[in-house]
Amino acid sequence: MRFIYPPPEHPQDQRLHYYWSLLDAALQASSASYGPYTLQSYATPLSSQRALAEVASGDAGRINILTRASNPELESQLRAIPIPLDRGLLGYRLFLIRPELQVKLDQVKTLEQLQAFSIGQGKTWVDAKILSQAGFKVVLGDQYNDLFPMLRAGRFDLFSRGVNEIQAEWLAQGHTLPGLQIEQRLMLHYPMPRYFFVPRTAEGERMARRIESGLRSLARSGAFQRHYLAYKRQVLAGLDLRGRRVFRIDNPLLKQGGPRHEAFWWDDLSSELAPARRSKPKPPRSSP
Repeated sequence: MRFIYPPPEHPQDQRLHYYWSLLDAALQASSASYGPYTLQSYATPLSSQRALAEVASGDAGRINILTRASNPELESQLRAIPIPLDRGLLGYRLFLIRPELQVKLDQVKTLEQLQAFSIGQGKTWVDAKILSQAGFKVVLGDQYNDLFPMLRAGRFDLFSRGVNEIQAEWLAQGHTLPGLQIEQRLMLHYPMPRYFFVPRTAEGERMARRIESGLRSLARSGAFQRHYLAYKRQVLAGLDLRGRRVFRIDNPLLKQGGPRHEAFWWDDLSSELAPARRSKPKPPRSSP
């Protein structure tokens, strides 16, 4: 079985490395039942729209698997493997901002106050629909790489990014776009699973069964947790989430049932978000 996935659109974009590594582990775990496989990146970068079209074209596509945040339109075109690969981390959102905006954001106490700030998102991203339906003003960019200079130029106030994306992106963009920072006090959350997607063909169905079998095998053995925790430590390193004010909105595009109600596949970040403990003052020493 051959699995060909799209390379990153930009050489510095390493957001998806974890997912392809996890896929490799799942395919290895299913080898006894499904036999050998090859997993490789396509040679030429593809836009997100082109990658979707290639997988949707069926067995003749140049790639036959991708990973995306789920939404009904995508699930109607492609065969989803409904297992949240990052345990919902993508739905915990922080903001890249221009530094001068931090003082105003320090005063935000309610969702309505947060909605006064415009948010930048990609034109084809499911987040744009979620945020718009929640009452936010959303400014759209055509390409992922366009959004960073748009933020720097003041075209919008906040660039909403997953906690598993923002640190690496901020570091990568700092070389060419200095002056941006990660907002320090707030977090937005909505349920947002990222799945693997394959063609809606007989071969795609076989791929889907193999991938799900492999992922569930990893979960039973504890290997999935080890992969995930190593990834989580890496992407959260350097981020201070303690005591952030979390605003929660619904994801009306997420199907009811399925993995939404399987607690194992969702991380609530409770330990990371807990306020820092205040150290108790030491009692004064008694006089000798």
